[in-house]
Amino acid sequence: MSVLQTTATGASMPVNARRVRGWVRGGAVGIIALWLFNTLGGDDSGPFLDLARLTGLEAGYAVLAALLLMARIPALDRQVGSDQLALLHAWVGRWIIGTAVAHTVLAILGYANLTNRSIPGEIADLNTQYADVLLATVALGLFLLVAVTSVRAARNLLQYETWHMVHLYTYLAIALSFAHQFSTGTDFRYTGARVIWSAMYLAVAIALLRYRVFEPLRVNWRHRLRVLDVYLESPDTVSVYLTGRALDRLDARPGQFFRWRFATRGLWWTASPYSLSAPASADVLRITARMVGRHSNQLKTLPFGTRVFVEGPYGALTSQQAHHRSAVLIAGGVGITPLRALFETLPATDITLLYRASSQADLVLTDELNTIARQRHATVHYLTGHRRRGDADPLSAASLLRLLGNLGEHDIYLCGPPGMTASVRRALHELGVGDADIHEEMFAF
Repeated sequence: MSVLQTTATGASMPVNARRVRGWVRGGAVGIIALWLFNTLGGDDSGPFLDLARLTGLEAGYAVLAALLLMARIPALDRQVGSDQLALLHAWVGRWIIGTAVAHTVLAILGYANLTNRSIPGEIADLNTQYADVLLATVALGLFLLVAVTSVRAARNLLQYETWHMVHLYTYLAIALSFAHQFSTGTDFRYTGARVIWSAMYLAVAIALLRYRVFEPLRVNWRHRLRVLDVYLESPDTVSVYLTGRALDRLDARPGQFFRWRFATRGLWWTASPYSLSAPASADVLRITARMVGRHSNQLKTLPFGTRVFVEGPYGALTSQQAHHRSAVLIAGGVGITPLRALFETLPATDITLLYRASSQADLVLTDELNTIARQRHATVHYLTGHRRRGDADPLSAASLLRLLGNLGEHDIYLCGPPGMTASVRRALHELGVGDADIHEEMFAF
């Protein structure tokens, strides 16, 4: 299961995610205070340039916030969840584009007004006479490229691997724009302001290096993961078994995922996210993926012994989210993978699994699910049917009430395609289930 979501969540954002969003907004208010301090004590450069400085500062701050949200800091990931951090990252990304474009337009208008030049003439002068401005212009172009490919319509046309590679241009854009932040204006005329701003960037760079470079290197040196076996669960779903050293020390919890990089042709250059589809043991891990893209399609041909590099574990869809002794797990399609692991391990005494698929042929891991249900005295319902053919929705509010009864004092674990999970969440709200009792991991890119 791929676990990356970059669309808006609306009012259903969990408490911890709202708290992080509040911290980010608080920092933006602090940036306004810095701008006001320097504007009131600076030169009279006119309203266009004053606002250009403000939007430039906000863009520079937003870049830091976006990087920190995607630094994969374990404590933040466990509390908020990777999908919610990705949503916040996308929200800050739109903020970056808006402020960066506004900064560019306002700066051009401001300098053109000061020098009495035409707009085209001022653009040419800024980019030919000032090297840092030219680099910043290139950086803006890269930011816009990333933004365009992140629009839902564009993402639907791209393979995950292509989208991921384009997204990496963000780092180049940030590097190109950094010098420009100190080159003009009055906000950094004091050494102290420059030191603090540089320290902020340095701190974020250290977090990125630690958690996205050095920590994965340490984990992979310790555990030495390799492919043990590959098994086709269905014509379009594959399980990969992996072995290594002391895998129980990975502290991988049921419901979590890793980013996997397989050292074989066509797969080594990208790390794709897949959930664990069974509880981790001391010497074996298992992932199960639907073969819908270039990366996942190649999993079925992985040779025995292929070296595997991992990052993680990530995700907050774990038993730590539970508040009650009763639980309902609702899976759609390949969203069954993390919920299968939770179905086996959740400490709830009353547990029910609803597994939604278009047809019986699309169901996977059913033998395991039936065995777990017998061993735990739990209940599993397979809900099949295609809505486009007019079949009734088995996950509507009325259907859920008929099947499950009163859902008060229940934890609801939800995982599946975004459209399905949004519909189920609305149905649960109709039945009086609050957001605090709905634990969700979204997957898309």
